[in-house]
Formats: sequence, C-alpha cells, structure tokens
Amino acid sequence: ILLFSKDALSCSKAASFPLRICTNLCVFPGPWGRCMGSECGPGGSQSRAVWCAHVEGWTTLHTNCLQSTRPANQQSCFRVCDWHKDLYDWRLGEWNQCVPISLQTGRTGVCLQGEEGIQTREVNCVLKADSSAADDAICEYFEPKPRQEQACLIPCPQDCVVTEFTPWTTCSKTCGLGLQNRVRSIVAPPLFGGLPCTNLTEFQTCAPRACEGRETVFSLKVGGWSECKLPSLPPPPTSSASKRNRNKLNRLEDELWNMEIGYQSRQVVCVHRNGSTVSLRLCPHWSLPETFQSCLMTKDCVVSEWSVWGSCSKTCSDPSVPQGTHSRSRQLIRLPTGGGSECPQLEESQACEPEGDEVPYAWRTTEWSECRVDALLSQQDRRRGNQTGLCGGGVQSREVYCFQANAELLTLKPVDVLLCKGTTLSTTQLCQIPCPVECEVSPWGAWGPCTCENCDERVVKKGFKFRRRTITNYPTGGEGNCPHLVEAIPCDDPSCFSWQLVKLEECIPEEDMDCGEGTQTPQVRCINSEGIKYCSGQMCVDEVYPSSVPCVVPCPKDCALSLWTEWSTCSQTCSSKTAEGKQMRTRAILAYNAGEGGSSCPNTSTLQEVRNCNEHPCIVYHWQTGQWGQCVEDTTTSINSSSSAEKSTCTVGVQTRKVICVKVNVGQVPPKKCPEAPRPESVRPCLLPCKRDCIATPFSEWTECPTSCETGTNAQKNKQFRYRMIIQMSANGGQECPDVLYEEKDCPTPSVCPVYRWKTHKWRKCQLVPWSIRRDSKGAQENCGAGVQTRAISCRQLDGTVADVVQCLKFASSMPVMSQPCQLLCRDDCQLSNWSKFSPCTSDCVGVRTRRRALVGKSKKKDKCKNGQMYPLSETQYCPCDKYNAQPVGNWSDCILPEGRVESAVGMKVQGDVKECGQGYRYQAMVCYDQDNKLVETSRCNSHGYIEEACIVPCPSDCKLSEWSNWSRCSKSCGSGVKVRSKWLREKPYNGGRPCPKLDHLNQVYEVVPCVSDCSQYIWVAEPWSVWKVSNVDLKENCGEGVQTRRVRCMLNTVDGPTDAVEDYLCDPEEMPQGTRENRLPCPEDCVLSDWICFIGLLKPCSGRGDRERTAFALRLPKEGEDCPVSMQTEPCLLNRNCFHYSYNITDWSTCQLSASAVCGIGLKTRMLDCVRSDGKSVDLKYCEELRLEKKWQMNASCTVECPVNCQLSDWSAWSDCSQTRGLEGKMWRRRTVVEASQGDGRPCPSQMEQWKPCPVRPCYRWQYGPWSECRVEEVVCGVGLRFRNLSCFVSDGSGDGKSSIVEEELCAGLEQLLQMTLLICSGDCYLMEWSDWSPCQSVCVKGQRLDFTPVQVRSRAAIAQEPENIAQCPDQEWQSRPCSFGECYEYQWMGSPQLIWCQRSDGINVTGQAESMILFVCLCCPLQEGVCMCEEGYTEVLTAEGMLEQCTPIPVLEIPTAGDKKSDVKTSRAINPTLPTTVQPGRVGRTWYLQPFGPDGKLKTWVYGVAAGVFVLLIFIVSMIYLAW
Repeated sequence: ILLFSKDALSCSKAASFPLRICTNLCVFPGPWGRCMGSECGPGGSQSRAVWCAHVEGWTTLHTNCLQSTRPANQQSCFRVCDWHKDLYDWRLGEWNQCVPISLQTGRTGVCLQGEEGIQTREVNCVLKADSSAADDAICEYFEPKPRQEQACLIPCPQDCVVTEFTPWTTCSKTCGLGLQNRVRSIVAPPLFGGLPCTNLTEFQTCAPRACEGRETVFSLKVGGWSECKLPSLPPPPTSSASKRNRNKLNRLEDELWNMEIGYQSRQVVCVHRNGSTVSLRLCPHWSLPETFQSCLMTKDCVVSEWSVWGSCSKTCSDPSVPQGTHSRSRQLIRLPTGGGSECPQLEESQACEPEGDEVPYAWRTTEWSECRVDALLSQQDRRRGNQTGLCGGGVQSREVYCFQANAELLTLKPVDVLLCKGTTLSTTQLCQIPCPVECEVSPWGAWGPCTCENCDERVVKKGFKFRRRTITNYPTGGEGNCPHLVEAIPCDDPSCFSWQLVKLEECIPEEDMDCGEGTQTPQVRCINSEGIKYCSGQMCVDEVYPSSVPCVVPCPKDCALSLWTEWSTCSQTCSSKTAEGKQMRTRAILAYNAGEGGSSCPNTSTLQEVRNCNEHPCIVYHWQTGQWGQCVEDTTTSINSSSSAEKSTCTVGVQTRKVICVKVNVGQVPPKKCPEAPRPESVRPCLLPCKRDCIATPFSEWTECPTSCETGTNAQKNKQFRYRMIIQMSANGGQECPDVLYEEKDCPTPSVCPVYRWKTHKWRKCQLVPWSIRRDSKGAQENCGAGVQTRAISCRQLDGTVADVVQCLKFASSMPVMSQPCQLLCRDDCQLSNWSKFSPCTSDCVGVRTRRRALVGKSKKKDKCKNGQMYPLSETQYCPCDKYNAQPVGNWSDCILPEGRVESAVGMKVQGDVKECGQGYRYQAMVCYDQDNKLVETSRCNSHGYIEEACIVPCPSDCKLSEWSNWSRCSKSCGSGVKVRSKWLREKPYNGGRPCPKLDHLNQVYEVVPCVSDCSQYIWVAEPWSVWKVSNVDLKENCGEGVQTRRVRCMLNTVDGPTDAVEDYLCDPEEMPQGTRENRLPCPEDCVLSDWICFIGLLKPCSGRGDRERTAFALRLPKEGEDCPVSMQTEPCLLNRNCFHYSYNITDWSTCQLSASAVCGIGLKTRMLDCVRSDGKSVDLKYCEELRLEKKWQMNASCTVECPVNCQLSDWSAWSDCSQTRGLEGKMWRRRTVVEASQGDGRPCPSQMEQWKPCPVRPCYRWQYGPWSECRVEEVVCGVGLRFRNLSCFVSDGSGDGKSSIVEEELCAGLEQLLQMTLLICSGDCYLMEWSDWSPCQSVCVKGQRLDFTPVQVRSRAAIAQEPENIAQCPDQEWQSRPCSFGECYEYQWMGSPQLIWCQRSDGINVTGQAESMILFVCLCCPLQEGVCMCEEGYTEVLTAEGMLEQCTPIPVLEIPTAGDKKSDVKTSRAINPTLPTTVQPGRVGRTWYLQPFGPDGKLKTWVYGVAAGVFVLLIFIVSMIYLAW
C-alpha cells in the first residue's frame, strides 16, 4: 500500500499537480520519467505513474477512481543526445526596466537610499540554425536554465541642487531708483522625478541718491550688422578692354577665386528706459553712426565628390609590405571667402588587403645553437670558461623570423616580423650537456694459480698467473676508457686443472692402536684454474693426487700438541733477488709428557714451520689500449656496398685503436710477452655519421627606400639591405654555409622636393557700398568712406612657374588674406604717405633706427592732422644685437652607454654583461640667452644643445666563495655515517651581482653526503698463544694452573689478507680477541682437549628460543680408568646478548651531486645501505646478506640543480619624442623590458629599466593678450559695439615661473582676432547672463557606490534686469546638462555653528534648496533645533560612532486603543512636532498610549526584551498547569 501524507493529498493543493480529481478519492499523477528511445530526437517516449488515493493518505485500486478523468501515463518526448549541444542553446533577452517592489507588494514608504526593484527577461531554448523555439528540457539537459529575474535598485528622486547666491551687484543706477541683482548656478540637475530648480536670480531695488535735474529717459541704441548681401544692380557693360584686364590682372572672376563684395546694414533707434522704441528725434545726438558698410560675401569651400578608391599597394606577391593602403581624392572647386567654412580634407587613405586568398604567415626558427655552459658561469667561474670539458646545465639560443607559411622550405624568404601575429617564439632555453662518467674499477683480486694460456690447446707449456678487477662504474664511451682489467705473470708448470684439498680426515693410528703414529686421509676435489669444481675427477687424472699425511695420536704419557694453524698470508706478492715470499704456521704444547715412557715435547723451533710462496718473479704484463680512432669507411666492403652508398650517405665503417703489451714499470714489450686470451680487440665496426648540408633561406626582399622627396639641396643618401637566415648548419663534411648573410647597398638619390609659395597680386580699388543704397548717408556725395578691397593670389613654384593651388594648400605656409578693409579719404580726412624704410644702424647692440612718413596735400594745413599722437610721423626701434651666452640648465641625465646593439657570446643580452657597464656619458641641457637675457634658439650660441660628461656605469660583482674543501673522513668506520665539505665567503656581491647561497653565522656553506664504511676493512689479527706459564709448578708433573698470552693487532684487511697495522680505534673493540687466558695445564696422562669450536645452533633471525653449543675433541686420551672432561657446552639464545636480529638501514638522500665540470643541471643523489644489528650496532653487510633480506630501495636517483640564469633584457628602445617640444623641461625616454627573469642564483634584473636625457631647449613663444577695452559704440549710448585688446609676442622658458619677455611678433605664429563684438546694455534691457562653467561630473550613487547610470554635469545662466518695471519682461532662466565620464559620488552635511548654518557638499560647495523636504533628502537632517540636527516627525535619528547624525529612519509605532477608541489595528503615527523643544510635548486628543519599541539608534529598547521574557514565562506556566490538570 502506497501511503501519502494528508498535506500531499489535500484537495486544496490541487495546483501542485497537473491533474487531480478529488472527492474522497483523488487521481494523482507522478512526475514524468526520463525520455527513452532508440534514436535521438523527437521519437522518444516517457512515462509516469498514476495513483488512485484517498484524501486520508492511503491508496486504492484504480477502478475506485473515475476512469474517464484518469490522465495519460505515457507521452512522446524529445530524446536528447550529446551532439545536440551544438544545435541548441539558451537565448537570453534584454533585462526589462526595473520595477519597484512596492508596485508588486503594495508596500510604500519614504525613500532614503534607494528603492528595491526587480528586473525580468525572457530566457528560451532555441535551435541555433533558425532561432526557432524548442523545449526547455533540451537545453536544461546540458546547462541549467539561466535566471529570469534579478534584483535592481531604483535611486530616490534627486532634487535640483544650486549654489549659494553671489553678493549683490552694485546698483544699476547712480541716482534714482535702480536694481541690484544676485545670482546662483545649478550644480546638480533634478533626476528621477526630483523637484525642479528654483529661481537663479533675486532682485532688490536701490536708490543711491536723488538725481539732480532731469533724469535721462531716452537712449540712442545701435543694432548689429545684418548678413552680407549683394546689391540689386544691373550688370556692368562689358568690353574687350575689360576682358583683357580681367584675364590679365584681376583673376578673381575665376570660379576658384570668385569673391563678391556686398553690403551690410544696421538700425539706429531711440529707446525708452522701459524698453519701448520711440522716435529718433527724442534722442539728442549730433550725428548718427553709419548704417551701411561694404563686406565680402560669405561663401563656403566647395569640393567635388570623392573619387573611387585606388588600387591596394599590397599584393599577394609582395609579402615584404606589412600593410597595404589605398587612397582617394576630391577636387577643389571653390575656396572659402568672407569667413565661410574651411575646406575639408582633399585626400584620404586607409588600410587594405589585396583581393584573393590571404597569404598566411607564421613564425619559424633556426636550429638551436650548441649548448653553452660558459654563459651561466659567474665571475668567479669565468676562469673555467676556456675549459673544453664543461658540462651540465647550459643555455642555447636560436633566431626567430617570419616567413610565408605556404612556401616551399627552400624558398622561405624572411619577411617583416610585423606580418606574423601571435606570441613570438622563445629565443633561448636551458639545455643539458651530459657530463662524462669516469670509469671506476674494483681493487685487484688475488693472484690465481699458474694456468695454461689456452687450456683448450695446451701445446706450448707456457703459463701465467692472472689477477683481475672489475668495472664498478661504467664510463661514458664504453669500456675503452677504463684502465686495464687483467694483469698476468709468467710462470712454470702451468695446469688447467688441479686437486684442491678440502680437509684432512681424523688421524688414525697404525695397527689398530689407540695412539701412536698414524695417517690422515685428504678429502679433495677437482677444480679448474678459476676455482670451478668439476663433478668428475677425470680432468685431474694427469695431476698428482694428494697423498695421506702422517700424523701422531698422543698416548696418555706423550706430549700433546695443538693442531697446526692456517698458513699465514704470503709476505710478498712476487719474488725477486732481494725479497722472497714466505708463509708460516705454528702449533703449541698443550700438555707435557710423563717422566718415563712418554714421547717428549719437541723443541720450540719445531713448533713453527715456514715455506716459500709466490715464487714467481715480479714481472707483470698487461695489455694497454689507446683511444678509438675516427670512424672511417671500411675499404674491404666498399666494393660490395657501392650501390647502397649511392642511395645514402650513411654507411658502416670501422674504428681502430692501438693495442700494445706493457711490462709494469718498464714499458712496451713484444706482444708475445702478454697472454693472448685477454687481448682487447683493435678493430670494431661503427656507423659513419651522415653528411648534412647547410640550408640557408633565400635573401629577403630589399628593404624599401624612402619614396618621399628630401627638402633642401643636401639630401642624404639612405641605405637598403636584405638578409637571409641559416636554417640548418652543415655537419660531417656536408656543404658549408655561405659567408655572406647580410647585404647592403645605397638607395637612389632622392629627388629634391619642389617648393611652393603663395604669390600675392596688387590690391584692387577700394569698393564702397553702392551710391544708390547709401545716398542718404554721410560721404555719399563725395564717394568716400570705408570699403573693402580684394586681391588675387596664385600658387607658384620656386622658379616662378604657376602651380596648382592644391599644392600650396598642402606644402606652403598659410594662405595670405585676400581682402582687407580700406578707406577712401574724404575732403576733411588726413592723408599721409607710406612709411619709409628704417634707417641703417651704425653698429650692433648700440643706437636706434627710425622710419618716417609725411602729411600729403591739404592735410598739411589742417590742425587735427598735426596731432602727433593720432597721426605719428616717425617710429623708432633699437638696433638688433647678436651677442649671446650659453648656460647649463636642469639635472644631469642618466649615464648612457654608447649606442649600438650589444650581444653576449650566445646571442642574448645578459644583465651585467661587460658591455652593459663601463664608461658612458651623461647629458645636461644648454640654454642660450641674448644680451637682454631673452631665451633664443641654441643655434645662436653655436651649441648643439648639450653638455656631455663622461660617467661610469658600475659593473655588478658576483658573490665569491672559496673552492670546496676536501671531503672529511666518514664519521663512522663501520656502517653509515656522513662526510662534509665546505666553502667560505671571500667577497660579498654588490651592484646587482649574483647573490650568495644561504650562509651560516661563520659565512660558510656546507655540503653533507652520507657514507658507509666497510666493517671488514679493519680486522683484529691475533698471533698464536704463548707457552703456558704455570703459576704453581709441580716439578714432577709439569702441570697445574697457568696463563697464556698472545699479541692482538688491528690491521688493514685487503684481498690478499691483512697487511698493515693501524690504530686500534679503527677496529671494533667489542670484537677484539682475548690477549690473555687462564687455564689449567693438563698433567701427564690427563685428557687433553682441543680449543673450543665456535658456538653453533643459533637461529637467524634470533627468536629468543633455543640453545647454542660449542664442542671440543680429545687430542690425548687419559690413562685407563679416567675420563675426559665435558667436551660440549650449551647456553640459551638471548636476544641482544648472544643472538640478534639484523636489518638494512637506509640513509637520507645526499644533496644533488654534480660533476666537477658542471655548474648546474642534472646530477645524482645517493643514499647508502648498511646492516644494523638489533642492538643498534652497525655490522658487516654479510650478516644481512646471509639472511637474504629484501633490498627494496633505489640507491641512486637523478636530481636537478637549478641553473643560475642571469636576467635577460631586451635592447633599449628608440628614444621617444620629446615630452615638451619647447621649454626647459622636455625629456626623451627609452625603455627596455625583461625578456627572461633571473632563475636560481642568477644575477637579478636591474632596477633601472628606463633612461632619460634632456631635449634641446627651444624658446616658448606665445601671444599674450591685454585686457579688453570698454565696449565702444559709435556716437551712441548702447547697442552692439566693439571692444579691443592689445596683442604681444612673448618668449619664456616654459618653467611656469611667470618670467617672460616681449619679442618680435614674427616669432609668434597664428594671429588671433583682436576685435570682439559685444553688447552694451541699454537701461531698459533685461537679458540672460553668460553660461556658467560646467559643474563637476556627478554620478548617481547609493551609499557611496556608483550605480549603472551615466554621470552628468550641468551649466546654467540667469536673467539680469536694469529697471524695476522691466522684471516681468525678462527671459526665462536656462540650464543644460550633458553626459560626462568619471563622475564622483557626493554627500551632503550640515556645517557651521548655532549662529551660522549651511548645507555643504563633500567637495566643499555650499548648496541651498527650495524647501525643507528637499533638504531632508539632501542633507538628511532637517529641521534644526537650536543648532541641533533632528529628524522630521515619524523618523528617528541614526547616529554614527562619533555621535553625528547619519540618517533618519521611519519609526514603527504601536497604537494601543483606550476605551474611547474604536480602532484596534496597527498604524503608523507621526512623532512630535520637530519645531518645538524636545522637553515640551503638547497634549493629544483622547487617551492613547504610545509605546515606541525602537530607540533613537534604531535598536530595540530594553523594556521590549523584558516584556518578551515575561510573556515567555507566562506561556511556560500555562502549559505546565494544563499538563498537571491533564
């Protein structure tokens, strides 16, 4: 039975299922399952379960539910497969407008920081091909559906913010009733429905004093000039003479120079002070100003349409051009006149690509150069740079170039690197030169027996004794680099096989006697010369079989002797005339004989035997090999392999070496002296290296020569070059590389650029306004007055030939003016002659020069013309001076090394390279002054603009350490220890040299490696026991208690046995044999036992259980009736006392060891293995090897010592342009970058990555304008007039200190208009002021965070009135806003004291507003009570940590109704009147108690927690009472 919860089956929740029919039984469909199907796409199907369930939660049969309403349990679906991911994707719509949450939830409130909102967007699953809609489940299969809504923030309404008012202006009148104005400007426009801007102007009347007499009511007002227009005149008659003049002189009629003279007019009216116009006769005047004037008709520049684009300069077959261009042009039809719009650009070009397939380019590199170790050496190691055996880590370089990707290998021409895109390939990399492995051999083995040279062919009875050693570390290059491994000594009577004595059997007396003389039978085996045992003795049948050895079994009364010791080591390895090899063995008296009947003990001399050994002479031979020669072609097989050699240059060759027989300490001897069997080979096959030819690219294309012409006649010759790259170097006798990789040649001499200039023609006659138009004006009858005259301009070359005007527009100076005002003098005007030339100067820098003019005609007699100030007749100037002096200025530049590409030996620039330091030069700018201390060009002082001084760039010095000391001895003589070597500091690094490794407090660096000492290299050697010294001698028996002694020495153990005695501390003291022993000397007829044979029976490893035993055997039996003492002893096996565990001990890894010829790279780290006993003592490895313990450790491993790569820098860039083209502070910069940072202990990168030097000082010329004059209106009171200002050319050094001097105007370029049309206000005018400055850029912010709105700035202008009665006629104030960038977030706060309070923006601007509500949102603290900032009714104060008001927060208030109240719902109430003091609170209507749960800081008050606790206790009490009652 499937049970459902009641909540799940509640019929009121039917919306949670697609279909559910509920009475008491409901149909519940489950979720759809996974879409299944055999094919991908819409052919799938999915199913779901459908239940019939009761509302109580239990299920029942399907037949109990209404079958007609049963939903389907299967449907078709779209089966999604992985490849659908490329076909379907989510399509994201744009975010809709932010909708306030209050519109959705119905909540409203006061906006303090911003209003929360929600943005939505459409998200659909679509087919990528046609954007058709698809089921969302398809896209959800690969990626979750992106969110469809997000939170957003709507800023609060922002009211208009204005500045404070300016001070009141002066009264508009000096007498009578006038007006004063004060204005303010807008700093923030209203946004998001904020309040509009208030008035920007305030007026107040003023009356300075009463006017004396009649006050002026009327004013003569002149208007502005109208637009220039042509007079309506009939065309002038034409004649052949006029045509000739026009074609020859007046070329203005041409369309290009079509200038027409028209006229302008203006009005002169009489106005009342209230602004109304009245009759002219009411205004007193002597004469009226001119109402007409001539003007040049305004005509804009006219050009033709653009031509079609020209062909692209780049073609597929020209890969040397980085980027192609094509251009187009248009023709000039008419030049501008009369202030018309200037001509646009006549030519333009743009980048282009050739038509057709794009040519691909790619990076390609040369081969890596040979690996070089010397580039990584420090200064201390530079002396090793000449060594040829350097190995280990190194660095190699290559060149990177750009080529056409689809070209053949042998046609790869290098092209400009700008054609290749993407990251440039690296030019350097670390590399490894394998260090040669030195051959290491084992010590010599013992000399073998005398054996035949060749046991298979024993024809020659010539024998040798051999000794051998093996290779323990195979060298680089094979065994040929090892010393000889076999030495031979000639000997006589060689044998290939011999009998080896294993042991002698027990001594058996003769004739079945119990004692007396007997024999010992030897046990032997047949071995070959190498000691290998043969199962059959047939190989030794020719050899003498060892015979039985006579022996003696002492009887009870005989003297008892010990067994013979082993023969000692031979004293010599060979025999000579002065030295023979000897061996010795001894035995001792164990018991003396009886007085009668027993054999007596031998003399002392017979207790020792000596025999000769190593009787062969000291003549040692061995084969010595030379180095293998070069691999050469094998001439014996050249005939057979000739056909194959034609196909390949790689063939099999041979190598030979010299093999000679050497006699030790003598030299080369005939080969027959050495045995032939171990002779090394002298010839071996080898593989001839393949010949490799050099491969070089073809030459690149020649670089382009300058196509532009050179100015002047001294054009310099340029050069062009081409180059090629080596792709593959030659090797093994292949074709050599070409010598020439770079070619250079002179470019053709460039042509001299043509020089163009403007030629001006004579001024035409001054043209006045036509008489028909000005017939009523002054001077109309005389045909005189002001007019305009024009002149023709042509473009000429240097030789005077006519050129196209376009050429002068492009290459010549600014075009001269083509029109100017002129004056036709009337009868009453003063006429003057032209200025004469200046008089000559007598000498430079002294005196003056003058020029003059004179009055002409009747003007000489007119008094007004004699006014020297109005009409000066002479001008005076100081004579020019050519005395100059130069002075240094500014700081010295950086020390700059000589220019040129600097590369190290491996083709890369390295920080601290020799050429990166040393002598350079620094520069200081020079200035040139004339005799008046005015700045002039430095060329006047014959200076190139610099002072040059030698300087030194210090070279870096690396850290210097001493050489490594010798390795110390291993800290242990047995087992694992350590050995140490060290370096000490000789010189610290400076100037950016390589840093030192980490040093200890003694300024030393150590290297510690593990070591293992062979525990058997030093052994104790005990001599035979001495004769017994009996302490209580029984003279009759010669027996009793006694002492024996022997000498025990520590000796060096070699393959030939112990040799030299060494210090005792080198041997293990625990294993030292006894040097003295006490025992009882047996009496005659007592049993004599041999020495104890070592304990046997110990289990390995020791288990702590079992026994061990030792035995002895009877050397002399006792007399009859007596027994021998116990001949076997046992003792228990005790761990760490007489038995032990053994285990291998592995040391730590050594530091990474490099070859002596390497500085870094791949090295070897090692660790050692020794055998450790369970009591912690190191013992010989044989103990662990006998137990066959597992050796699971790797003893050697490769490691890497990081290479000390110095910092690699790029070349210095070209010098930049001057930061200032004129003045003292111009600088040029060049920079370099880090190509590869330093690694390991390499030299670090320098801090100076840029350098500067001063630019040549050039004077700063500028126009300096005087103040504008008052507005001058011709003979009237107000209206449109002109104002003037003076213009002077000044020179300065650009330092900003304000010092400048006036100079000739010719030095300043580009004159500016000296006249400005302005308006002189009449008394009745009301007008708008000039625009204010743009306000600072302001962003829309919330809590100091910028929102995604465009920042804005604003400007405004206010209205100004002159008369009180005209205020109503003033125009409306205006303001403009515009978007800006990088807006600021501003905050507002109250400032001041109780006496003076203002609202201030965070940038320091004082602002005001229209109403208190506006200030609430601006300053968040309004109104003020006695200088204290408070909040409005219904808001509580939120204070900062400093106690300052931060914001006002709405107060949620509970209204508790009394008996008289009928409402019981929760409402928001208003707080107290903020205008009253906080201590005075007015009464309220009715009896209503107000509980405010929140304090002034916005937090819950204490009583709220108390009430909550009381309610909680009350609930617990009620629940407890109910429980007890139940």
